[in-house]
Amino acid sequence: MKIHVLRLHPGEDILDSLRTLVNDKAMLAGMIITCVGSLKKIHLRLADEEYTLEDERKYEILSLNGTLSKDGPHLHISLSDSKGRVIGGHLLENNIIYTTAEIIIGEIDDTIFKRILDPKTGFKELNILGNY
Repeated sequence: MKIHVLRLHPGEDILDSLRTLVNDKAMLAGMIITCVGSLKKIHLRLADEEYTLEDERKYEILSLNGTLSKDGPHLHISLSDSKGRVIGGHLLENNIIYTTAEIIIGEIDDTIFKRILDPKTGFKELNILGNY
């Protein structure tokens, strides 16, 4: 496994930055190992909801998890607000860094993550190719 370290700066978008890294490194199968930092704007899809949550308060990043590939990421994030309340959901575009985000990414050798439409779920789901 290859390790990549990414430090995001104020005003950067987490999802855009991760997509750029995947493209620049021609990453075929990646995973988020850890992430800490803060956001000043959030945009999440909540569990089994039609609407998305957008907010412009400050949040601490407690965790970021998921897979990365050329076919697209699948990422979930947990955040805490100024009162310590925790929220989380599917990471969408427009999650903007407040002070920093320190992200460690693992790139899996000899493996390809593909996203193929699954007729049962209606979503592009993970298909794994290679030596895993």
